[in-house]
Amino acid sequence: MVFPDLDPVALQLGPLAIRWYGLMYLVGFGLAWWLGRARARRSGAAITPAQMDDLLFYAALGVILGGRLGYILFYNVDGWIADPLRILRVWEGGMSFHGGLLGVLVAMWWYARRSGKRFFALTDFIAPLVPLGLLTGRIGNFVNGELWGAPADVPWAMQVSCATHPALCVDKLGLPLGTALTPPLHPSQLYQAALEGLALFVLLWLFSARPRPTMAVSGLFLVGYGAFRFAAEFVRLPDAHIGYLAFDWVTMGQLLSAPMLLAGGVLLVLAYRGKHST
Repeated sequence: MVFPDLDPVALQLGPLAIRWYGLMYLVGFGLAWWLGRARARRSGAAITPAQMDDLLFYAALGVILGGRLGYILFYNVDGWIADPLRILRVWEGGMSFHGGLLGVLVAMWWYARRSGKRFFALTDFIAPLVPLGLLTGRIGNFVNGELWGAPADVPWAMQVSCATHPALCVDKLGLPLGTALTPPLHPSQLYQAALEGLALFVLLWLFSARPRPTMAVSGLFLVGYGAFRFAAEFVRLPDAHIGYLAFDWVTMGQLLSAPMLLAGGVLLVLAYRGKHST
């Protein structure tokens, strides 16, 4: 199959370009808000439906600010040192999930202090909602034609035009100039949408449908995301300016996801030892 080179701009209003990637963020936030208010109506919920509005605002700040800072620090610090104002040019792209996660954790800590809520009660509440944003965000990556996987011979692999994606062809795949199409590639964005997005959402939604010990849902989120992301990185091409970190297969995404597996396991152990239900 040949990737259809979808237009990343959904709507052009004079000089203002509304991109599908940005719309996917809005869809993810909207779904999280809608299902979050539904969860907040349950007996014993950590927050009220009205408080979900405030919580979404804090979480959105964490995602955007943390995601941008994380991308610069984890993936492009050299570019930032050479051009410090690069961090402000968000329209040029560049967001990191791991940075966004840290941003959300800081935002939840801040909201917990202001509202008198328990930190882990909040993280347990929002954990099943996060995969919705991951699902829509990875679909946005696919529309943008970015974050492709390695060459593959599976029936659903896709060839990408080198004319419209020269960095992918030259920098990541090392193809000679003038190559028309890439070899068939794993659509790793869709793998991640299915794993980190849909599968993780179903897992956490069903798990949290019954009362669980405090920290258990948060721990399962960290373990689930860490495992799914670690696995997906085996077929995802690393950033050209970073490459593989070791053994020709260890990527930055795996390096950042490994501590999530460890932290999630620790939270699950502590949760079921304490057994204080949320």
